[in-house]
Amino acid sequence: MKAVTWQGKRDVRVDDVPDPKIEEPTDAIVRITSTGICGSDLHLYEVLGAFMTEGDILGHEPMGVVEEVGAGVADLKPGDRVVIPFNISCGHCWMCERGLQSQCETTQVTSQGKGAALLGYTKLYGQVPGGQAEYLRVPQAQYGPIKVPDGPPDERFVYLSDVVPTAWQAVEYANVPRDGTVVVFGLGPIGQMACRVARHRGAAQVIGVDLVPERLARAREHGATAIDTRDHKDIADTVRQLTDGRGADSVIDAVGMEAHGAPVGKLAQSVVGLLPQPIAAKITEKAGIDRLSVLYAAIDTVRRGGTISLSGVYGGMVDPIPMMELFDKQIQLRMGQANVRHWLGDIMPVLTADGDPLGVEGFATHTLPLADAPRAYEMFQKKLYGAQKILLRPGA
Repeated sequence: MKAVTWQGKRDVRVDDVPDPKIEEPTDAIVRITSTGICGSDLHLYEVLGAFMTEGDILGHEPMGVVEEVGAGVADLKPGDRVVIPFNISCGHCWMCERGLQSQCETTQVTSQGKGAALLGYTKLYGQVPGGQAEYLRVPQAQYGPIKVPDGPPDERFVYLSDVVPTAWQAVEYANVPRDGTVVVFGLGPIGQMACRVARHRGAAQVIGVDLVPERLARAREHGATAIDTRDHKDIADTVRQLTDGRGADSVIDAVGMEAHGAPVGKLAQSVVGLLPQPIAAKITEKAGIDRLSVLYAAIDTVRRGGTISLSGVYGGMVDPIPMMELFDKQIQLRMGQANVRHWLGDIMPVLTADGDPLGVEGFATHTLPLADAPRAYEMFQKKLYGAQKILLRPGA
């Protein structure tokens, strides 16, 4: 089969690889019909390459049609249309029963001290072959895959794999009051969807912050107040002017480790990227730092007693955090990988509702054949041609 493989920094290729096979009774084989490129895939394209191996299959936002199931999979059959969550969870362990599927004890990568295994995402999270491929072996298929109805296009459901649950959890964790204000830093796919989810759930004022004109325009189209960082020297002060001088009730950081405007963190990441892979991996694990400009801005922007929700991926082990300010302002801080299945009951009625309330069917700015994956990664990473969300079509 054809699959998108990691070969080195900024080097992904579409290669012929062996077809996946049933390996465990709880496996399923799915023929992929749509698969997204995520902003966190770009971390593998850049700063997390030390944890990759040449030939790793990328991708954690797939959906498709079941081709085969193992003997331990009772609720799926060939022909079922399914979305595959990015985190691999069993559904019956202590963590899963408490809605923390991203911490599943059955698939936890204990050798690396990490939570649940993820599709297509580094040695740290199990090095499980991903879904940017023609076929995918799905572990824990007795629980993970989400059956969706036939009829609507893939775009109606494919974002159940990551984007919509991640944005939903970001808004939930941000504890946005129905009459309150939420600021979303970063208007990539997760930030855009978080703005839409917050408005859908009743936030009185949604403010999106970014520096890419196309992203800002898109947020405005969906009802957000958009702030261009290039036009405002002090974002926190600008937000306070819009919120009676207090700051936002809630702030969502949808940027993470590769924020603009953090020269020290950028330099450190760049230097580590030049080191031999084993050394770079060890330094990142023990002494890595992130670009923290957005997190600092979030702490400045949120009001006293407010909440910050981190959905952008961070990976630093020695990040300097302003604990005095967090304590003095009595800020609540929540974060973590999305527990996809936990939010399914809230999200599915919205996705199947008339009128497409979250605008998922027009969410992708580009849809390309799987064979164009190298170009798609470059477009997305460099923000070329207005690329804000890219779907790949195996077999197209």
